[in-house]
Amino acid sequence: MQSHGRDATTIWNLERAAVTSAGKVVYGTAGEGPPLVLAHGWPWSSYCWHRIIPALAERFKVHWYDMPGFGRSELSPARPPSLAVQGEVFCEMLDHWRLKAPMVVAHDFGGTVTLRAHLLHGKEFSGLALMNVVAMRPWGSEFFEHVKTHICAFTGLPPHIHAAIVCAYIDSALAHALPKEDYDKLDAPWLTPDGQKAFWRQFELADEAFTAEIEPQYGEIRCPTSVLWGSDDPWIPISRGMALAERIGVTLTPLPGLGHLPQLEAPDVVLQNLSAHLFK
Repeated sequence: MQSHGRDATTIWNLERAAVTSAGKVVYGTAGEGPPLVLAHGWPWSSYCWHRIIPALAERFKVHWYDMPGFGRSELSPARPPSLAVQGEVFCEMLDHWRLKAPMVVAHDFGGTVTLRAHLLHGKEFSGLALMNVVAMRPWGSEFFEHVKTHICAFTGLPPHIHAAIVCAYIDSALAHALPKEDYDKLDAPWLTPDGQKAFWRQFELADEAFTAEIEPQYGEIRCPTSVLWGSDDPWIPISRGMALAERIGVTLTPLPGLGHLPQLEAPDVVLQNLSAHLFK
């Protein structure tokens, strides 16, 4: 499989909506074949998959969505979108799509979300790929921990300073620069008044208890599982990925020279590895 470059945005879309226990969620689908679900993380949205969706849609019916509190979904739902709530909403989306045992590819805290759905809520997957995921303690970058400790100093920032921090924070995840259009789409949801509130709210909601609850069960995953990791991830070191793979009982696959967003930094590399490890 090969990515489709700039044509990717003509397939990625958020044309439909579902009502969940954490508010309205927007989503898209493409392709025909076995079901495949993509789960994004923080501070991303389903846009982070747009460069690999076209190739995946040649073999699968691909489903993606913006999680509550992210992207174009409801940014400030009445039910705070913690990782526990996100795990429940993932289950609700599988039910909405009437999927019994899809393949799942998860990134960043999409790992915790999908693992909670599987290990705590009984959702079955036919295969699971975990890429640079939040799943093992300790987690969070130095900046993440600093903000969480001093949250009141950040929530009332002037919009232009907030925008500068968001842009710098997103850039700090990368080992390779992205096209400007990707930066703009990744930044945009957080630069509105509601987006600014939602951005800092995620720091408040972050709690390692959400992974501590499931870490002892990683050896009980009930489907073929792969762990892929950008070896130069500035946020979550590959050693954390190796510890996760060991706990699951699989061998980690490094993605040499890539950072925290392999699917945007080198989509063809990600597609090749998904083909080799999950989509045989």
